[in-house]
Amino acid sequence: MDDHRVFFLCLCLMIAHSDTVEESQEPLSWMENLERMSRSRNVTSLRGQQKKSRKIFLKEVSKDLDLNQEMWMSGVERLIRGLECSLLNTSFEGKNLTLQTHSIQTLAFKLGCDFTGLALSSATLERVPQASVPHAMQFPAELTQNACRTRPRELRLICIYFFTDYFFQSINSSLLNNYVLGAQLSHGHVNNLSEPINISFWHNRSLEGYTATCVFWKEGASKDHWGVWSPEGCRTEQPSPSQVLCRCNHLSYFAVLMQLSPAPIPAELLVPLTYISLVGCSISVVASLLTILLHFQARKQGDSTTHIHMNLHASVLLLNVAFLLSPVLARAGAACTALAAILHFALLSCLTWMAIEGFNLYLLLVRVYNIYIRRYMLKLCAVGWGVPALLVLLLLIDQNSVYGPHTIPLFDSRGNGTGFQNNSICWVRSPWVHNILVMGYGGLTSLFNLVVLAWALRAVRRLRAQEKVPGTRACRDSVTVLGLTMLLGTTWALAFFSFGVFLLPQLFLFTIFNSLYGFFLFLWFCSQRCRSEAEVEAEMEAFSSSQTMP
Repeated sequence: MDDHRVFFLCLCLMIAHSDTVEESQEPLSWMENLERMSRSRNVTSLRGQQKKSRKIFLKEVSKDLDLNQEMWMSGVERLIRGLECSLLNTSFEGKNLTLQTHSIQTLAFKLGCDFTGLALSSATLERVPQASVPHAMQFPAELTQNACRTRPRELRLICIYFFTDYFFQSINSSLLNNYVLGAQLSHGHVNNLSEPINISFWHNRSLEGYTATCVFWKEGASKDHWGVWSPEGCRTEQPSPSQVLCRCNHLSYFAVLMQLSPAPIPAELLVPLTYISLVGCSISVVASLLTILLHFQARKQGDSTTHIHMNLHASVLLLNVAFLLSPVLARAGAACTALAAILHFALLSCLTWMAIEGFNLYLLLVRVYNIYIRRYMLKLCAVGWGVPALLVLLLLIDQNSVYGPHTIPLFDSRGNGTGFQNNSICWVRSPWVHNILVMGYGGLTSLFNLVVLAWALRAVRRLRAQEKVPGTRACRDSVTVLGLTMLLGTTWALAFFSFGVFLLPQLFLFTIFNSLYGFFLFLWFCSQRCRSEAEVEAEMEAFSSSQTMP
């Protein structure tokens, strides 16, 4: 009888073991499906290239991708979700499970509420054929605290490593080593950790000319793909020339995004440039506020020119305040996105009001008479404030990932081994938006105002030649020219000289002149006010003298 019981117990153990093995093989089938999906697409592309010319092939592939992009995205997302679900629910013996294919490796860990942290390194794991350089992930003890607070039970941590970027394709993106390292915890999302998760990517390539940015895969943030790469919640460090360290406060799929950086800023110049920017923008904020207050204190209706000046001051004030807050909120998520949109709006408004200043000056110099335009200021305000607001709103509606933390590349030229570093502000993240609606918009404004300035100088010179009055007029004309140069914002054209030997002087000149732009406008406002008061006094004296004459 005892023999029968022992046999029955062994039989049950064998069945349970076989069920466990079968369950642990389910994630492997999902991994193999992903591998087949990647191989089938690559083989189809290769055969098409062999049969057709490159031009015809690219045209057909582009058409085919447009038709099947949505199906492909849903297929990739479904397979990855299936892999995650199977890993979270599979049964396995021991504390961990490791599975791998040619370019995918998965790990599953059983965790308790006494979790003290976990460090994973490719050096201690079984090597994947596609993985040629090492990587590592380090999880803090805080990882399980929220889950254990609500449901004190056994937890499951899964790690999925993709050694190909095929499943995470995004526009204009290139990943370091083509590695995507992901992690997920059962029973809820993990975010806003006080102690970050450390993800290390080693490499054997030179990063010179590139900006390395730690990013995570933000699902549902793109119409063309099932997600986009976003730097929110991640900090990028480079402890050595061959390592990029990502410190992120949440769990997701992580990678290092490589972007071309033709003109990195020397890291040793960050402190002086930051100091100049802070001091200059702070002075401009005070100067703009003082100008607006003085204008309202005067209680004068003023003409259209004065109203244009006040609107320009308001846009400069908003621009400087948003710029000063930008580095502070660079890691604030949605607040950073909103501030980046406000900063872009303020810059576009400032550039637009500069162009309006040039247009108004053109009317005063060329069309001296018959320059009455019905509801002139209302139309100018619709252009100066309405057009920038419309552009920014369209960008926010079309692509909500246009704005957010923007990484500024800093290169340590002192040779201390740190190489490239990063500094972040809230700004435009899309390259094409930056090229068109920042550089292009600013370039057209600067070109228009330079033409108006040249026209104004010609008109002033012609007028003085007719009057033939030497002496103090020459000094006064020089002041007028400098004032018009600042008023029209022609110093913003320095932004187009950030290359080669011009980079360092351009950085300092651009920072000094444009951070103090509000202060220069204040000086122009004071000079114009003093001149108008002097003219009023001269007229009063002339009137008084005419009254006292017999």
